[in-house]
Amino acid sequence: MHPEICDALERKGISTPFAIQEMTLSVALLGTDLIGQARTGTGKTLAFGIPVIQRSVSPKDPDYVELPAGKPQALIVAPTRELALQVSNDVTLASADRGLRVLTVYGGVGYEPQIEALEAGVDIVVGTPGRLIDLANRKVLDLSHVHALVLDEADEMLDLGFLPDVERLLRLTPETRQTMLFSATMPAAIVALARMHMRTPMNIRAESSYDNQTVPATAQFVYQAHDLDKPEMIGRILVGSPDVDKVVVFARTKRQAQRVADDLVDRGFNAGALHGDMAQAAREKTMQRFREGKVQILVCTDVAARGIDVTGVSHVINYTTPDDEKTYVHRIGRTGRAGASGIAVTLVDWADVHKWKMINKALDLPFDELAETYSSSENFLHDMGIPKGTKGRVKAAAPVERKPREDRGGRDGGRDGGRDRGDRSERAPRNRNRTRSRSGEPVETGAPTTGSAQGDAASTPEGESAPARNRRRRRRSSGGGQPQSAETQSTETQSTDA
Repeated sequence: MHPEICDALERKGISTPFAIQEMTLSVALLGTDLIGQARTGTGKTLAFGIPVIQRSVSPKDPDYVELPAGKPQALIVAPTRELALQVSNDVTLASADRGLRVLTVYGGVGYEPQIEALEAGVDIVVGTPGRLIDLANRKVLDLSHVHALVLDEADEMLDLGFLPDVERLLRLTPETRQTMLFSATMPAAIVALARMHMRTPMNIRAESSYDNQTVPATAQFVYQAHDLDKPEMIGRILVGSPDVDKVVVFARTKRQAQRVADDLVDRGFNAGALHGDMAQAAREKTMQRFREGKVQILVCTDVAARGIDVTGVSHVINYTTPDDEKTYVHRIGRTGRAGASGIAVTLVDWADVHKWKMINKALDLPFDELAETYSSSENFLHDMGIPKGTKGRVKAAAPVERKPREDRGGRDGGRDGGRDRGDRSERAPRNRNRTRSRSGEPVETGAPTTGSAQGDAASTPEGESAPARNRRRRRRSSGGGQPQSAETQSTETQSTDA
């Protein structure tokens, strides 16, 4: 390795290579195509980053010739924005003394700063497939001078549907380039891609296959938990479990991630959310605060699972069961990185027990039968080292404000406008039994009767009901004349018959 690269890494405390680095560097530095397989968190970024840096021409080299604007020397393709940023940071760190210009491009932000950086000149471009294709279509990114192409997390790009974009990028680069493909697993589509675009690649597998083993330094705990009790379980881990540093909580959906983060903040914890509904600037700010320790708990979705390479993550908590074994390994791979130890806790809902059993069988884990566990269960408190009586919050819940009854308005949502209705018993009763006499004057049928009506009522024997009175209805004649009463109509009919 070049002494300037070694010096830059040593200043950050990196002096001993991991297995994948030790096995890869001697081959990659010669310019040979290779396929690297290793578990997550074992240093794959520097395994391809160092050869890319060393084989790129630096302004400090005597034979350096600056390429035209928008024509980088090397291209590194990553599936997610977070992973692209993490790779770019590592490459920038290792190339600090070489003077190489590194640019990160990804979607979700404006084109102008990226175009301006390309026009100013760059040596290494790290980006996501979609934005790289867009910049190439705009004729501001020219890949015809690329001597090294790296595909990082190729299986993830396959899962996200980026494979057609990756093939387009490959066709834009020279055939004489060096191609390095790093993938945790090797699906058939990735093997076909390697055979088509790589020249007799060397396959290097560090340690055992990622497909069926997890990082040994990570202690795993799996509980069958109730959804309403999960926030309390997480809170008790954060309060009572020893050696809690930074914590990553994985949720299934964007809305769930935001809800869990808000719940933890309400309990008094320093938590932040990371999901696709957030603006890219907000996502980068949250990740930066998490790296700096200003945010202790990061609640995120699976999209960010591969891009979180943060030192000091002591716990990974799966709020929901992962969809498959690959997602599970990627999630818990955020802890136990670079030889450090970590704890992974998975909370399985009743509806997800069958899904977990498939993951358990695929990874050959010893968690086939799950115990029904709550935040107060003895086995949970013992496993996590939580003292009895610990509560899952660091501040009291905010009281719910209730308006006084007199301020709430009417039963129909304040339709009275705050008007005092008064006592119904003091009001005069409304009589709804009204009719009209022949003269058109209203008569209260429910009021006491007078005159002949009283006499008729008095002449009715006790116990017998009075005969019903015939109602006189006013009808309109067919000719459109004035309405007539039923009695008048009857008299006219009799005279006509006579």
